[in-house]
Amino acid sequence: MENQDFTDGPINRDENIGTSTLTKSFLSNVFTYMSAALAITGIVAYWFGTDMSLLSLMFSAEGGMNLFGYFVLFAPLGLVLLMSARFHKFSSTTLIALFILFSVLMGMSLSSIFAIYTGSSIASTFFITSATFTAMAILGYTTKTDLTKFGSILMMGVIGIIIASVVNMFLDSGMMELIISIAGVLIFTGLTAYDVQKLKRIGSGVEYGTDETNKLAIMGALSLYLDFINIFLFLLRFTGDRK
Repeated sequence: MENQDFTDGPINRDENIGTSTLTKSFLSNVFTYMSAALAITGIVAYWFGTDMSLLSLMFSAEGGMNLFGYFVLFAPLGLVLLMSARFHKFSSTTLIALFILFSVLMGMSLSSIFAIYTGSSIASTFFITSATFTAMAILGYTTKTDLTKFGSILMMGVIGIIIASVVNMFLDSGMMELIISIAGVLIFTGLTAYDVQKLKRIGSGVEYGTDETNKLAIMGALSLYLDFINIFLFLLRFTGDRK
């Protein structure tokens, strides 16, 4: 998922700091925020997923999701929309607080994977995702090819996946689910390279040490976080070993 709104407006570069150094500093902050958010999500997911008393808070005795479970499921989407829409109004402190809340809720919503898949397949899928994400991030940072033209195509692919997933909720086709999962991995892998290149471009023109720059780093971390999580989940759907 992209956050187009957070790149709006003029961005000024501090003349006392080299462009390369500024870019590396900005991207370092982006990946620090992203890594911290993923760590929070992972810890919460494992905590809830391995404790049936906590997992039962989101599911009824019959096994279906209860009202609180649906809140946990859809609240992260609401937070992403809120952060994107109010980016220019919120301070960086507020955005960090919302990002932490988002990470916790995502961990709770993902906790059910520990009841569905084996721990070893979750771990192996995570490492495969990490390697894939790292490779594409390096590609996005180092490539001389302008990936901007691919952004709209990839976003159309995301919309297509969402529509196909909704349709498959009614069809319940295993083959269609496999196709959606493979397409999802490819699309979000591409988005990783695209987003890193976009953030590199943003980082080369920000003003050093300002609240606005910190806000851009947080929103960039959110974009990369979503890329990582989606690659992981789509990979898990067709490579994970079910219990």
